[in-house]
Amino acid sequence: MSKLFTPIVLREVEIKNRVVMPPMCQYSAATDGMANDWHLAHYVSRAIGGAGLIIMEATAVEARGRITDYDLGIWHDEHIPMLRRIVDNVHRHGAKIGIQAAHAGRKATAGEVTPVAPSPIPFSPDYKTPEELTAPQIKRIVEMFREGAKRAQAAEFDLLEIHGAHGYLINEFLSPAANRRTDGYGSTPKARMRLLKEVIAAVRDVWPEGKPLSVRISAVDHIPGAVELKDTIEIVNNLKDTGVDIWHISSGGIGEEGVGSIYPGYQVPYSERIKSSTGVKTIAVGGITTCELAEEIIANKRADMVALGRELLRNPYWPLYAAKKLGYDMAWPKQYEMAKI
Repeated sequence: MSKLFTPIVLREVEIKNRVVMPPMCQYSAATDGMANDWHLAHYVSRAIGGAGLIIMEATAVEARGRITDYDLGIWHDEHIPMLRRIVDNVHRHGAKIGIQAAHAGRKATAGEVTPVAPSPIPFSPDYKTPEELTAPQIKRIVEMFREGAKRAQAAEFDLLEIHGAHGYLINEFLSPAANRRTDGYGSTPKARMRLLKEVIAAVRDVWPEGKPLSVRISAVDHIPGAVELKDTIEIVNNLKDTGVDIWHISSGGIGEEGVGSIYPGYQVPYSERIKSSTGVKTIAVGGITTCELAEEIIANKRADMVALGRELLRNPYWPLYAAKKLGYDMAWPKQYEMAKI
């Protein structure tokens, strides 16, 4: 039997297969952060297509934490009804759905406000110099993640993901490339992981015990002297017993440098090494396009789930075709059964 199409249970949530649609910003929200019919069609079509888990795009816990003016928000109760509508429709087609709670930090470009960061270091010359957060301001952002988790529960999401990757606020605190603080939120590896630890605790405090929590993390910064794989292994080992159920492993984003050579499965070794070194569950990403590669990753325990980003943009029905190719008799939507051959 195909390993890719075996269920996985995270806490009390059973996901029907190991195929994940990862968060990918659509930049299609209203300027008030409201979701709309584009998001409804986009996410529901991937549920119809057979993905086991869909994780909605980076959704800001405060207005100034948006990457752009067109990012989704979860900083206000008014965001809940449309998010709940999307969740209900995804559930109707047999998939589970999560949402990625995020704060862009120094990479925020929404509105005219000054972005915030651990230190006043701009992402690049093209970005504004951010305001260095005070300790009380950091505590307030932690509370924003807590409130965002409450709203995610009100919308009945199955999973919550904390965005700690790709050069956004939590990643900025984790990386010495962006964090030059000398207080309890910087200067040592343990201090740099303090914000993530506090956000996990705040979210887990209000997120239901039976629902899983994920963290997306950049395994390496791709910058000399910054975060390397051994550092991320230390972070995960330090935080693996804080209530995180699965780690979503990516890389890069803290600077303008690229991620190096891109080839099928190019980021999977990060997941494999973190999983084997720490014993945690992982989601692998990075150039996964074929069912053979996805199957190999799961079968060889290099990850517990696989995320297909661009491939699921190209083909919302990828899981249906992958199941057939791997010899798994996956149920098709009854409306499409005439096309199942």
